Amino acid sequence: MTAAGYSVLGVTAVFVATLAVGAYGWRFSRTTSDFFVASRTVRPGLNASAIGGEYLSAASFLGVAGLVLAFGTEMLWYPVGWTAGYLVLLVLVAAPLRRSGAYTLPDFAESRLESRGVRRLSALLVVAIGWLYLMPQFQGAGIALASTTGTGSWLGGVLVATVVLVNVLFGGMRSITFVQAFQYWLKLTALLFPLLFMVGIWMGDGAVSPASVDVGSGSTPGDAWESPLAGPGEHQLYTTYSIIVATFLGTMGLPHVVVRFYTNPDGGAARRTTLFVLALLGVFYLLPPVYGGLGRLYAPDLIADGRTDSVVLELPARMLDGTLGDLLSALTTAGAFAAFLSTSSGLTVAVAGVISQDVLGRRLGGVRAFQAGAVVAVLVPLGLALASQGLGVAQAVGLAFAFAASTFCPLLVLGIWWRRLTGVGAIAGMLVGGGCAGGAVMATLLGVAPGGWTGALLGQPAAWTVPLASLVMVGVSLATPRRLPPHAARTMVRLHTPEAVQLDRGTLPR
Repeated sequence: MTAAGYSVLGVTAVFVATLAVGAYGWRFSRTTSDFFVASRTVRPGLNASAIGGEYLSAASFLGVAGLVLAFGTEMLWYPVGWTAGYLVLLVLVAAPLRRSGAYTLPDFAESRLESRGVRRLSALLVVAIGWLYLMPQFQGAGIALASTTGTGSWLGGVLVATVVLVNVLFGGMRSITFVQAFQYWLKLTALLFPLLFMVGIWMGDGAVSPASVDVGSGSTPGDAWESPLAGPGEHQLYTTYSIIVATFLGTMGLPHVVVRFYTNPDGGAARRTTLFVLALLGVFYLLPPVYGGLGRLYAPDLIADGRTDSVVLELPARMLDGTLGDLLSALTTAGAFAAFLSTSSGLTVAVAGVISQDVLGRRLGGVRAFQAGAVVAVLVPLGLALASQGLGVAQAVGLAFAFAASTFCPLLVLGIWWRRLTGVGAIAGMLVGGGCAGGAVMATLLGVAPGGWTGALLGQPAAWTVPLASLVMVGVSLATPRRLPPHAARTMVRLHTPEAVQLDRGTLPR
């Protein structure tokens, strides 16, 4: 059998296993609460595996190794930031958000600020972030299938979209939880097992230093490999800090991440889930950078060809001859498709929940509205992915983080910890942060950003858009004290009181 044949078998096995695990969850999905938040009964261990499954997307599985291959160790700020974002989430957001009793981010925004305007804007932003994040998942699926089987770049995205829709339509969050937990461990195995063989090959070859290898055009030779702040392009120090801000603070604003904390039984379980997630992500992110480093030795031509995102898929076959290399490449291809499926599933559930509640709820209602929302949630970004090519997977996801950090991070942090936040202030801050970050994202996606400082500020906007949005939110709230929500004190008590404490609701301040 050819290498392409093994890859096709691997991808097919992932699709079949995903549908089989999802079908196991279909029989438990009956009510609207099952479809939205799995009836809030998911325990920390299972939920942490599911979060790891959906969070480790195409950017993590393929993009990190590609960035390290192309630019060196300064790109390690991406996985460091993506992991540390959960530490910020743990400290500031996880438990209070679960105690809010909301189903979606717009639910939380409305209940906290008692404003339909905030809800409508939050719903619009959730859909925008979800689509911006879904697009590179479908693009990555096309890249993976095309590079290993020679098919058209459109086929992988269409297949992933189809499998995701089937599971979401029939099982919702209840089904997707089992699927994502399974796929985390599949992705970890798909990277770890081939790496054991490849590290052995590298050690047998004398463990040559990547810094001594000429990796071709677009690389960072010599001592740039050793410096976390060096690399090609201008204003690298600013770029690095902006990546840190986006990844540290953007995690809490991602709709598919936040919605999983609504599935925990209580706030304590949400905190334990986050601790488990930190451990699972820490283990996983040890692996992709090694692929990037080995790629500098054994696949430097991928840089000149502009195919750095495929290094994880192609490296095993290059380092190991014969059937073993083909089988290991097929395993990494299967793991990549697990990444596309799990992340796309979580994003689809999150976006479908918002569309069904805020757009279709009055016309259809319940499960039917959720299912119709899922179709819209998938088809729009699939169309965008098929129409746009050329943007790196990790770069596209990084822009989604910057947009999320500039909008929902200030809303969540101030909404949970600052009683004086008003609906008008929240709307102003999200409009300013989202408008500035969105404009920067569009300029980058369209390739019209200029050079110099302007190009650096647009290419990585989080370092200035997050503080700007926060300042506007605070300033406008202080200027509109009469718009303070009437029941703000009651809501703050609910957010910060552990479930074990029995409250006499009749004595809560109003």
